[in-house]
Amino acid sequence: MTGLEARRAPTRALLWALLVSVVVLYGFPFVYLLLTSFKTPFATLAVPPTVLPPEWTTENYGDALTRTGVVPSFLNSLSTATIATVLTLVLAVPAAYGITRFRTRAGRVFIMAALVTRMVPPVAVGVPLMSTISALRLTDTPTGLAIAHTTIALPLSIWLMASFFEAVPDELDEAAKVDGCSRLGALWRVVLPVVSGGVAVTAIFAFLASWNEFLFALLLTSVRAQTTPIVIANFQTQFGLDWGPMTALAALYSIPVILLTLVLQRHIVAGLTLGAVKG
Repeated sequence: MTGLEARRAPTRALLWALLVSVVVLYGFPFVYLLLTSFKTPFATLAVPPTVLPPEWTTENYGDALTRTGVVPSFLNSLSTATIATVLTLVLAVPAAYGITRFRTRAGRVFIMAALVTRMVPPVAVGVPLMSTISALRLTDTPTGLAIAHTTIALPLSIWLMASFFEAVPDELDEAAKVDGCSRLGALWRVVLPVVSGGVAVTAIFAFLASWNEFLFALLLTSVRAQTTPIVIANFQTQFGLDWGPMTALAALYSIPVILLTLVLQRHIVAGLTLGAVKG
Protein backbone atom coordinates (compact mmCIF):
# COMPACT_ATOMS: atom_id res chain seq x y z
CA MET A 1 0.00 0.00 0.00
CA THR A 2 1.43 3.36 -1.02
CA GLY A 3 1.54 6.39 1.28
CA LEU A 4 -1.33 8.05 -0.55
CA GLU A 5 -3.48 4.94 -0.26
CA ALA A 6 -2.62 4.66 3.43
CA ARG A 7 -3.78 8.23 4.02
CA ARG A 8 -7.00 7.60 2.09
CA ALA A 9 -7.85 4.38 3.91
CA PRO A 10 -9.36 6.03 7.04
CA THR A 11 -11.43 8.38 4.87
CA ARG A 12 -12.67 5.46 2.76
CA ALA A 13 -13.55 3.49 5.90
CA LEU A 14 -15.44 6.47 7.32
CA LEU A 15 -17.40 6.90 4.09
CA TRP A 16 -18.31 3.22 4.05
CA ALA A 17 -19.41 3.42 7.68
CA LEU A 18 -21.61 6.42 6.88
CA LEU A 19 -23.10 4.67 3.85
CA VAL A 20 -23.86 1.53 5.82
CA SER A 21 -25.44 3.61 8.60
CA VAL A 22 -27.67 5.44 6.13
CA VAL A 23 -28.76 2.18 4.52
CA VAL A 24 -29.51 0.61 7.90
CA LEU A 25 -31.46 3.64 9.15
CA TYR A 26 -33.38 3.90 5.87
CA GLY A 27 -34.13 0.20 5.55
CA PHE A 28 -34.85 -0.68 9.18
CA PRO A 29 -38.52 0.52 9.19
CA PHE A 30 -39.34 -1.70 6.23
CA VAL A 31 -37.42 -4.65 7.71
CA TYR A 32 -39.28 -4.18 10.99
CA LEU A 33 -42.60 -4.04 9.12
CA LEU A 34 -41.71 -7.23 7.28
CA LEU A 35 -40.75 -9.03 10.49
CA THR A 36 -43.92 -7.82 12.23
CA SER A 37 -46.00 -9.38 9.47
CA PHE A 38 -44.74 -12.80 10.63
CA LYS A 39 -45.58 -12.23 14.31
CA THR A 40 -48.53 -13.66 16.21
CA PRO A 41 -51.24 -11.22 17.38
CA PHE A 42 -49.87 -11.37 20.94
CA ALA A 43 -46.29 -10.65 19.79
CA THR A 44 -47.34 -7.57 17.79
CA LEU A 45 -48.66 -5.98 21.01
CA ALA A 46 -45.84 -7.10 23.28
CA VAL A 47 -44.25 -4.50 25.58
CA PRO A 48 -41.38 -3.96 25.12
CA PRO A 49 -41.60 -4.82 21.42
CA THR A 50 -39.25 -7.35 19.88
CA VAL A 51 -37.60 -7.07 16.49
CA LEU A 52 -37.57 -10.77 15.63
CA PRO A 53 -40.81 -12.73 15.94
CA PRO A 54 -40.73 -15.04 19.00
CA GLU A 55 -42.89 -17.41 16.97
CA TRP A 56 -43.07 -17.24 13.17
CA THR A 57 -46.44 -17.45 11.42
CA THR A 58 -47.84 -16.76 7.95
CA GLU A 59 -51.46 -16.51 9.07
CA ASN A 60 -51.39 -12.72 8.79
CA TYR A 61 -50.96 -12.95 5.01
CA GLY A 62 -53.87 -15.35 4.62
CA ASP A 63 -56.01 -13.17 6.88
CA ALA A 64 -55.12 -10.01 4.92
CA LEU A 65 -55.78 -11.47 1.48
CA THR A 66 -59.11 -13.04 2.41
CA ARG A 67 -60.65 -9.89 3.85
CA THR A 68 -63.39 -8.21 1.89
CA GLY A 69 -62.21 -5.56 -0.54
CA VAL A 70 -58.47 -6.30 -0.41
CA VAL A 71 -58.06 -7.85 -3.87
CA PRO A 72 -60.28 -5.22 -5.59
CA SER A 73 -58.30 -2.49 -3.84
CA PHE A 74 -55.07 -3.89 -5.30
CA LEU A 75 -56.60 -3.77 -8.78
CA ASN A 76 -57.88 -0.24 -8.15
CA SER A 77 -54.44 0.92 -7.02
CA LEU A 78 -52.78 -0.66 -10.04
CA SER A 79 -55.23 0.78 -12.57
CA THR A 80 -55.20 4.22 -10.92
CA ALA A 81 -51.39 4.39 -10.77
CA THR A 82 -51.07 3.19 -14.37
CA ILE A 83 -53.54 5.77 -15.69
CA ALA A 84 -51.91 8.54 -13.63
CA THR A 85 -48.44 7.58 -14.88
CA VAL A 86 -49.54 7.57 -18.53
CA LEU A 87 -51.34 10.91 -18.15
CA THR A 88 -48.32 12.44 -16.42
CA LEU A 89 -45.89 11.34 -19.15
CA VAL A 90 -48.24 12.40 -21.96
CA LEU A 91 -48.46 15.90 -20.48
CA ALA A 92 -44.97 16.30 -18.97
CA VAL A 93 -42.87 15.18 -21.95
CA PRO A 94 -44.17 17.68 -24.56
CA ALA A 95 -44.37 20.46 -21.97
CA ALA A 96 -40.75 19.98 -20.88
CA TYR A 97 -39.58 19.58 -24.47
CA GLY A 98 -41.27 22.80 -25.54
CA ILE A 99 -39.85 24.71 -22.58
CA THR A 100 -36.28 23.55 -23.17
CA ARG A 101 -36.28 23.88 -26.96
CA PHE A 102 -38.14 27.16 -27.55
CA ARG A 103 -36.77 28.90 -24.40
CA THR A 104 -39.44 31.61 -24.38
CA ARG A 105 -40.25 33.88 -21.47
CA ALA A 106 -43.70 32.29 -21.26
CA GLY A 107 -42.04 28.90 -20.92
CA ARG A 108 -39.87 30.09 -18.04
CA VAL A 109 -42.93 31.56 -16.33
CA PHE A 110 -44.81 28.32 -16.88
CA ILE A 111 -42.14 26.09 -15.35
CA MET A 112 -41.84 28.39 -12.33
CA ALA A 113 -45.62 28.32 -11.96
CA ALA A 114 -45.47 24.53 -12.05
CA LEU A 115 -42.96 24.58 -9.21
CA VAL A 116 -45.18 26.92 -7.18
CA THR A 117 -48.16 24.59 -7.59
CA ARG A 118 -45.97 21.77 -6.26
CA MET A 119 -45.52 23.79 -3.06
CA VAL A 120 -49.27 24.00 -2.43
CA PRO A 121 -50.36 21.43 0.19
CA PRO A 122 -52.67 18.80 -1.33
CA VAL A 123 -55.20 19.36 1.45
CA ALA A 124 -55.64 22.96 0.24
CA VAL A 125 -56.95 21.78 -3.14
CA GLY A 126 -58.85 18.78 -1.81
CA VAL A 127 -62.29 20.39 -1.66
CA PRO A 128 -62.08 22.18 -5.06
CA LEU A 129 -60.82 18.96 -6.61
CA MET A 130 -63.74 17.05 -5.11
CA SER A 131 -66.14 19.53 -6.72
CA THR A 132 -64.40 19.26 -10.08
CA ILE A 133 -64.32 15.47 -10.11
CA SER A 134 -67.95 15.36 -9.00
CA ALA A 135 -68.97 17.73 -11.81
CA LEU A 136 -67.23 15.40 -14.27
CA ARG A 137 -69.17 12.46 -12.79
CA LEU A 138 -65.93 10.64 -12.02
CA THR A 139 -66.31 10.32 -8.26
CA ASP A 140 -65.39 6.89 -6.90
CA THR A 141 -63.74 5.83 -10.16
CA PRO A 142 -60.09 4.99 -10.91
CA THR A 143 -60.08 7.55 -13.72
CA GLY A 144 -61.20 10.40 -11.47
CA LEU A 145 -58.67 9.47 -8.82
CA ALA A 146 -55.94 9.17 -11.46
CA ILE A 147 -56.68 12.71 -12.66
CA ALA A 148 -56.29 13.93 -9.08
CA HIS A 149 -53.01 12.04 -8.71
CA THR A 150 -51.76 13.55 -11.96
CA THR A 151 -52.05 17.00 -10.41
CA ILE A 152 -49.60 15.82 -7.74
CA ALA A 153 -47.03 14.24 -10.04
CA LEU A 154 -47.16 16.57 -13.05
CA PRO A 155 -45.30 19.67 -11.73
CA LEU A 156 -42.20 17.81 -10.58
CA SER A 157 -42.36 15.51 -13.61
CA ILE A 158 -42.09 18.56 -15.88
CA TRP A 159 -39.04 19.71 -13.95
CA LEU A 160 -37.45 16.26 -14.14
CA MET A 161 -38.00 15.91 -17.87
CA ALA A 162 -36.82 19.48 -18.51
CA SER A 163 -33.51 18.71 -16.79
CA PHE A 164 -33.03 15.64 -19.00
CA PHE A 165 -33.95 17.48 -22.20
CA GLU A 166 -31.48 20.24 -21.30
CA ALA A 167 -28.69 17.64 -21.42
CA VAL A 168 -29.50 16.85 -25.06
CA PRO A 169 -27.94 19.38 -27.48
CA ASP A 170 -30.13 21.18 -29.98
CA GLU A 171 -27.88 19.88 -32.77
CA LEU A 172 -29.46 16.46 -32.38
CA ASP A 173 -32.88 17.91 -33.19
CA GLU A 174 -31.46 19.87 -36.12
CA ALA A 175 -29.82 16.75 -37.55
CA ALA A 176 -33.13 14.88 -37.29
CA LYS A 177 -34.96 17.70 -39.11
CA VAL A 178 -32.31 17.69 -41.85
CA ASP A 179 -33.10 14.00 -42.34
CA GLY A 180 -36.78 14.87 -42.86
CA CYS A 181 -38.23 14.61 -39.35
CA SER A 182 -40.75 17.11 -38.08
CA ARG A 183 -40.37 18.63 -34.62
CA LEU A 184 -42.55 15.91 -33.11
CA GLY A 185 -40.81 13.29 -35.22
CA ALA A 186 -37.44 14.38 -33.88
CA LEU A 187 -38.80 14.19 -30.34
CA TRP A 188 -40.26 10.72 -30.84
CA ARG A 189 -37.54 9.08 -32.95
CA VAL A 190 -34.35 10.76 -31.71
CA VAL A 191 -34.64 12.66 -28.43
CA LEU A 192 -36.84 10.30 -26.42
CA PRO A 193 -34.61 7.25 -27.01
CA VAL A 194 -31.66 9.29 -25.74
CA VAL A 195 -33.50 10.35 -22.56
CA SER A 196 -35.18 6.99 -21.98
CA GLY A 197 -33.57 6.88 -18.56
CA GLY A 198 -35.18 10.19 -17.67
CA VAL A 199 -38.54 8.92 -18.85
CA ALA A 200 -38.07 5.84 -16.64
CA VAL A 201 -37.21 7.98 -13.63
CA THR A 202 -40.23 10.19 -14.24
CA ALA A 203 -42.48 7.17 -14.71
CA ILE A 204 -41.34 5.68 -11.41
CA PHE A 205 -41.91 8.98 -9.62
CA ALA A 206 -45.41 9.37 -11.10
CA PHE A 207 -46.28 5.76 -10.29
CA LEU A 208 -45.08 6.11 -6.70
CA ALA A 209 -46.92 9.41 -6.24
CA SER A 210 -50.18 7.65 -7.14
CA TRP A 211 -49.42 4.28 -5.55
CA ASN A 212 -48.70 5.74 -2.10
CA GLU A 213 -51.22 8.60 -2.11
CA PHE A 214 -53.76 8.60 0.72
CA LEU A 215 -55.58 11.95 1.02
CA PHE A 216 -57.22 12.16 -2.41
CA ALA A 217 -58.02 8.45 -2.30
CA LEU A 218 -59.82 9.07 0.97
CA LEU A 219 -61.73 12.08 -0.35
CA LEU A 220 -62.61 10.86 -3.85
CA THR A 221 -63.42 7.17 -3.29
CA SER A 222 -65.90 5.33 -1.11
CA VAL A 223 -66.44 1.73 -2.24
CA ARG A 224 -65.84 0.90 -5.90
CA ALA A 225 -62.47 2.65 -6.41
CA GLN A 226 -60.98 2.37 -2.92
CA THR A 227 -57.21 1.85 -3.05
CA THR A 228 -55.11 -0.35 -0.81
CA PRO A 229 -53.77 2.43 1.49
CA ILE A 230 -57.37 3.18 2.50
CA VAL A 231 -58.08 -0.52 3.09
CA ILE A 232 -54.92 -0.87 5.20
CA ALA A 233 -55.98 2.07 7.37
CA ASN A 234 -59.31 0.32 8.05
CA PHE A 235 -57.70 -2.81 9.52
CA GLN A 236 -59.01 -2.46 13.06
CA THR A 237 -60.41 -4.66 15.77
CA GLN A 238 -62.28 -3.89 18.98
CA PHE A 239 -58.89 -3.70 20.72
CA GLY A 240 -57.26 -1.30 18.24
CA LEU A 241 -55.26 -1.64 15.05
CA ASP A 242 -54.82 -5.12 13.68
CA TRP A 243 -51.05 -4.89 13.24
CA GLY A 244 -50.43 -8.38 11.88
CA PRO A 245 -52.66 -8.24 8.77
CA MET A 246 -51.88 -4.52 8.34
CA THR A 247 -48.14 -5.12 8.06
CA ALA A 248 -48.68 -8.22 5.91
CA LEU A 249 -50.78 -6.29 3.42
CA ALA A 250 -48.33 -3.37 3.48
CA ALA A 251 -45.47 -5.77 2.69
CA LEU A 252 -47.42 -7.25 -0.23
CA TYR A 253 -48.33 -3.76 -1.41
CA SER A 254 -44.64 -2.84 -1.73
CA ILE A 255 -43.85 -5.71 -4.12
CA PRO A 256 -45.10 -4.07 -7.39
CA VAL A 257 -43.02 -0.95 -6.74
CA ILE A 258 -39.90 -3.02 -6.06
CA LEU A 259 -40.46 -5.05 -9.22
CA LEU A 260 -41.05 -1.90 -11.30
CA THR A 261 -37.78 -0.40 -10.06
CA LEU A 262 -35.85 -3.59 -10.82
CA VAL A 263 -37.34 -3.86 -14.31
CA LEU A 264 -36.50 -0.24 -15.18
CA GLN A 265 -33.12 -0.17 -13.44
CA ARG A 266 -31.10 -0.92 -16.58
CA HIS A 267 -32.92 1.77 -18.56
CA ILE A 268 -32.41 4.30 -15.77
CA VAL A 269 -28.66 3.74 -15.57
CA ALA A 270 -28.24 3.68 -19.35
CA GLY A 271 -30.35 6.77 -19.91
CA LEU A 272 -28.76 8.89 -17.20
CA THR A 273 -25.35 8.57 -18.84
CA LEU A 274 -26.65 10.21 -22.04
CA GLY A 275 -23.62 8.79 -23.83
CA ALA A 276 -25.28 9.02 -27.25
CA VAL A 277 -24.73 12.77 -27.42
CA LYS A 278 -20.95 12.74 -27.02
CA GLY A 279 -18.70 13.69 -29.87
